[in-house]
Parts: sequence; structure tokens; C-alpha cells
Amino acid sequence: MNFDWCSVLSANNFTGEWPVELNDLTKLIELRMSSNSFVGKLPNFKSWKNLQMLEIQGSGFEGPIPPSISNLTSLTELRISDLKGGASEFPPLRNMTGMTKLVLRSCNIDGKIPDFVADMSELRFIDLSFNKLEGGIANIESLTNLEATYLTGNAFVGPIPEWLKSRDTRYVIDLSYNKFDESSEPSTCRDNLNLFRSFKGGNFVEQGKCLSMNPCSEDKYSLHINCGGGKVIIGNTTYEADEDSAGAAKFVYWKGNWGASSTGHFWDRIISLNDYKADNVSAIKGNESQLYMTAHLSPLSLTYFARCLANGSYTLTLHFAEIVYRDNRSFQSLGRRIFDVYIQDELKFKDFDIERVAGGVDKALKEKFNVTVKDKTLDIRFQYAGKGTTSIPSRGSYGPLVSAISLEANFKPPPTLGNSSNRKKKILIVVGAVMSSLALILMILFVAWRKRRNRKLMEQELRGLDLQTGIFTFRQIKAATNNFDAANKLGEGGFGSVYKGTLADGTIIAVKQLSSKSRQGNREFVNEIGMMSGLRHPNLVRLYGCCVERNQLLLVYEYMENNCLSHVLFGPEECPPKLDWPTRQKICVGIAKGLFYLHEESPLKIVHRDIKGTNVLLDKDLNAKISDFGLAKLHDDEKTHITTRVAGTIGYMAPEYALWGYLTYKADLYSFGVVILELVAGKNNMKYNPDENYVCLLDWALVLQRKGKFLELVDPRLGSNYNKKEALRMIKVALLCTNPSPALRPNMSTVVKMLEGRLDVNESNIDSSAYDDEFNFQGLRDKYDEMQVNSSENQSLFRSIDTKETERSSSTFTSTSTSEF
Repeated sequence: MNFDWCSVLSANNFTGEWPVELNDLTKLIELRMSSNSFVGKLPNFKSWKNLQMLEIQGSGFEGPIPPSISNLTSLTELRISDLKGGASEFPPLRNMTGMTKLVLRSCNIDGKIPDFVADMSELRFIDLSFNKLEGGIANIESLTNLEATYLTGNAFVGPIPEWLKSRDTRYVIDLSYNKFDESSEPSTCRDNLNLFRSFKGGNFVEQGKCLSMNPCSEDKYSLHINCGGGKVIIGNTTYEADEDSAGAAKFVYWKGNWGASSTGHFWDRIISLNDYKADNVSAIKGNESQLYMTAHLSPLSLTYFARCLANGSYTLTLHFAEIVYRDNRSFQSLGRRIFDVYIQDELKFKDFDIERVAGGVDKALKEKFNVTVKDKTLDIRFQYAGKGTTSIPSRGSYGPLVSAISLEANFKPPPTLGNSSNRKKKILIVVGAVMSSLALILMILFVAWRKRRNRKLMEQELRGLDLQTGIFTFRQIKAATNNFDAANKLGEGGFGSVYKGTLADGTIIAVKQLSSKSRQGNREFVNEIGMMSGLRHPNLVRLYGCCVERNQLLLVYEYMENNCLSHVLFGPEECPPKLDWPTRQKICVGIAKGLFYLHEESPLKIVHRDIKGTNVLLDKDLNAKISDFGLAKLHDDEKTHITTRVAGTIGYMAPEYALWGYLTYKADLYSFGVVILELVAGKNNMKYNPDENYVCLLDWALVLQRKGKFLELVDPRLGSNYNKKEALRMIKVALLCTNPSPALRPNMSTVVKMLEGRLDVNESNIDSSAYDDEFNFQGLRDKYDEMQVNSSENQSLFRSIDTKETERSSSTFTSTSTSEF
């Protein structure tokens, strides 16, 4: 196998490790492999000595950049970005004196810029943004050919060098998001020098002379921006024009109570300011269609900030529509735009794809967030992370896109008193009005206390919760479910019913109606909203919103056409659909990826605590989605474990958690291992007893493991229509996950790799003898029963939807040592 000249492997979603055979392509002069899903370390560059251009952006590789890169002395262009892993040193590029373009972005590089960078006299573009670089930047003064310098998002300190401040306006310099000395700020604000949040200490947004020239005169309570377009009036709302914030290193500071920071260079094309703006060539239906006629684009980082805001709670709405790519049969339909969204420096959306979420191009999409303003400022950042296509419909087409931004206070602005001679009289009127209002409020609270105690308790728990979901009215839900018609009832849960509904726009939903009379139901309601509102993953059920009107506790989810995994696996024979082996394998990997996201990728690290078949829902294509976060717990990385009140489902709870309340991520691993066995065998763990010698399905699996008869576990309904290699792998992974010692269970990232065949199963940790003594199943069951009898707080939490008999499940026990977090 041999290639001449160049190889372009970008945007193909390749998976697995880099094939070592490709390291022998010694004649390559250009190699691009961006936007893929490789795993493991970067390739060995030793044999690619002829390479002149190397691009590896957002491809899933782990850092650090290997020392073998020093062999690529012919390189003139190097682009590496978005590496996984921990901190690493600046790569050895000392002998690459012919380099003209250097990008080492988001590579977790720490330390200082090495002195040899100053010897790259041919450098025209350098991008070291979003690393952990520190120290000063004086050593790059000799790079006089630099046309664009991006040092965004590091920890550079000290004064901004004079030579940099005096550079010709033709040169683009971005120092945003750093820690320079504010005293070294230039006396004038320049278009080509971005100093947004460039200084250390205090309120980052408000720092700098540029904004100090426009001091806040009064508090603001709303903001509306038509990104990339002119002034637009929608009903009674005016969206301000945003036609002058485009640029490669542009800091817009003169807008009054808002501004913008635009960073980045569109590679592989001759750029102009028009490239930072998109114009729609189609019509988008709806009353707000004017907002989607334009959009602001960025090749790297785009920040909008609001200032002079009154502190408090706000609703932020981000408006999106994919207006660049097409959905016709041309190559333009192959484009994929993927970026990340941060609010107040917190990651809200990872790998956000407008077209995928909206369901197509030219479709309006609004994402709402509840945000809290504490220092009168709000920061919204859209960042490119190397994912998606870059050459459709033309080279250099990629990066974040946003159409409009809306911000509204969730509280009423205080009244303003004029400076009139009647000021005392006005004060008396205001005081009288306040006293009357207080009296009225006290009367309402008294009535509410008597009639709606449980709702008051629920509202107390919701207070301060930063929701990121929609709020539905009871009228909307009532209309969607046809007044909760029994014909729309999907099932009955331990705390209420679940109904199918259809919103006015045709969206099919599932409505979970929790009992407002139950204190436990209130806790479930608050916990589920708090956990799910900030989560977005293909293998998690999406929470659309909630309703708390008229003493109702309603949760609104996306509708799952095929019910839950338990219903499909253990339901009546005539109950469609049947699960063939490939589907079972797909479901298993899907659950694993969902848990991997919760444990390791999500901004909130979460332990689910109740993984079981009834909490795994299946969509129309039988894709698995984890649901029911009522028992979930946030996990603090600084703590080895949490000792907490035990809650979950008997038969799925890890021994260390069920017996001692010792909770870690590994508790979910145990539950998942049991679910894997159920998938393979088609049998319920707690209901399968071949004879009196077996307590549960896992017990039987361990006996078969000792006998070396793993495949007797496979569901007989499959006959011979299954992949034996995959079945053995799944069973071994299940037994590894259900090891009684949490220390010997793998983490979820390892489990995903094993299930996908990218990593061998470590069979040394599969030992059924570990259950011979303290952890024998009959002993565990007796212990559960003893705890149920002795616990004063014992109560059933959930019942499986679409099952008439109550399972031996979902009981809460109080551990001997309780420490909630």
C-alpha cells in the first residue's frame, strides 16, 4: 500500500486506534485527518520526513504530541488541536525553521513559549490558543512576518510588550482571556488588538480602558441582539443591529450594555469580513423569520457579553438556524457544523450540531437557559473544537453560527421615582402600596400554606435551581394529552402516571405526572429537573421542560416509541418488537455510552443510582436512552466516595452500596453489568430461579462461568442467530462489572472500548469465588430483607411502567452513617 503526495482523511468519523501500517507512507507530503473519532495516542511521525503539511484537529487522539514530531523538518504548516489527556510540554519543533503556519490549539500545553519559536523567522500565522501557557510573550518579538497571532485563553502574565502595542494595524493580534497587567493596556483601543478579558483580577468583563470609557449609568433588565444583521422589530421587542462585530481579532466595546469578541482565522481561503457573516438564501417560516436571515460566524471563538445588568435570575434564549448547508442532493448536504457553547464559562453544549438538533436546515431552533447574574455581567461563548467539515460548500466553511440572542429578567424591575417637588408624597404612596402588597401576600401565603403545603415545600426546594429547560403551562399539557385522556395513558409509576401527548407544533411528548401530595415525589421532581436540564447526549432521554401550575408536578420528555427495555425483553411473546442480536449489542453499547457521558464527559459528573431495564427507554429505531434521574447524585471529583442514604432497586444495587451506603461511580457499573446479563439471557435478574439452588440470574451466570459454559446463558429465543464472539465478550464484561469489589470494576470509558471490541477484556478480575463468603447472594438477600424491616424510612419508590405486579425493587434504606452532599 502506498500513497503519493497527499492523503485527506478528514470528516470521516474513523474510529479505533491509528493503523500502524499507515506510518510507513514515507512519500506523503500532505496529510489531513481532522474531525474523526480515533482513540489512543497520536501516530508515530518518525517515517513521515517528507511531510510539508500536517493537520490533526478534533480527531479524538490523546496527547502529548510525541517527540518523533521533531523528525518532520520539512514542515511548513502544522495544525494540531483538541487533544485529550493531561498537561504536556511544548513539542520539540526546534529544527522547523521553514514553518509558515503553526496551530497548537487546545493541546493542554503548559509552561512557557520556548525560545526556539523565535527562530521560526518565516512564521506568518501562529495559534497557541486555549492551552495552559504562562509567563510572558516578549520572546516572539523577532517574528516580524507574523500576520496573525492568537494567544487566546492561556495564563500569560506581566506587561503587554510595547512592540506588540505598536504593531501596524495590518497585523492581527488576539490576547483575550489571559492575565496580563492592566497597567500595560494601550492608551487607545484598536480594531486589530483584542484585549477582551485580558487582565487579571476582579470582574474580567468590566476590566480595561475600552469599557471604562462607557461606564454603566443604570441597571438593565433585558437584551436583544440580531447577530450579524441589522435592527429588527418583532412585536414589541427591538433586536439591536450587530453589523460591525466581525473580524479575526475584534473587540466590540462601544455598544453600551453589550459587546462582542470575535477570534480566529478561516484557514485555506483568502478571507474578508464578509466571511464572518452568513446570509440566508431561503425563507424560514414563523413570526420571527427575520431573525434567521443573517447569522454571525466564527472560525474559532465568538463571545457576546452583556453588562450593566441588575443582578438576579434571567431567561437566556439562543436562536439558531443552519442557513449555510443545504438538504438537496448536492455535496452541500454533506456539511456538518459542530461547536461548543459556554455560558458564564460553563460548558452547556458539547459538539452542538444545529442541523441535527433542529431536524434539518433552514429550521429555527431556540435553546433556553435559566442564568444567574451575580456581577452585573453575562458571558456567552461559542467555540470551534476541530469537529465537523471544513470544505463544504467551499474551503474554510466551518465554525460556530448564531442568529440572535435574547435575555429577559425573571423579575420585575423596581419602579423609578422622579425628582419632583412631590417626592415625599410619592414616597408615602409607595410605602402604602408596599404595605398593602405585603398584607395581600401574607393572606395569599396563609391560604397557600393551608391548602398547598406540599407544593410550598416543593417550591422551597426549587428555589435557586438554575433550570435549563422550558416551562410549560398546564393548559398546554392539558391540550396535548386531551385532558389526560385514559387512551393516552402509557403506564403507571410509583409516583404517578405517564401520558402520551402532542404539542401544538406536532411534537410528540411523554408527560410524567408526579403526585404533589408526596414529599418523596417533590424530591424526585426537583432532583430530576436539576440533573437532566443541563444534559444533552444521544443516549439520554431529553427533558423538554416542566409544569408546576395548579398543584401539578409535570415533567415533559421526548416520546419513546418502544417503551422500555424491560417491557421489550420480558413482556408477552406477542409484544413487538423482538430484539435480535445486533439490536441487543447496539442497546448495550448505547447504555454504556450514556453512562460514560454521565461519569466522565458531562459538565456535571453524575451517579445515576438506579440503572435497570425499566429506566432504559427505546426510541423508534431501538436506540437506548437512559431515563429517570430522580435518584441521581452529583459526584465530587475531590472525594473518593460518598456515604449516603441507600436508594435504588434490589438486584441491581452494588453490594458495597446496598450494605454500607458506600457510593461511587462503580455502583452504576454493577447495575449495568446486571442489565448486560439480562440483555444476553432475555431473563429478569430477580425473577429467574432455575431451581432452589439459584437466587438470581447473576448467580446462575457465575456458576456457568466456573463450568466454562458461558453460552448456555444466551437467550434460547435467539437460537443460533447470534454472534458468539460478541456474546462471550458481553458476558465477560458483565461479570467484570459485577465484581463484588468496586476497585476491580473498570470505568465506563474502558467498558465502552471493550464492548466495541477496541480493548480486550481483563479476565483476571473475573472471579466467581469472591461471592463465596460475605457477598453470597442468599446472604445479600437476607441482609436486604433485614434492612427493610428495621428501616423507619422504608418505602417503595418506583414500579415498572406497563407491569401490573409490583417488583421486588426500589426500596430506600437508611445507612448507619449518613452524609448527604
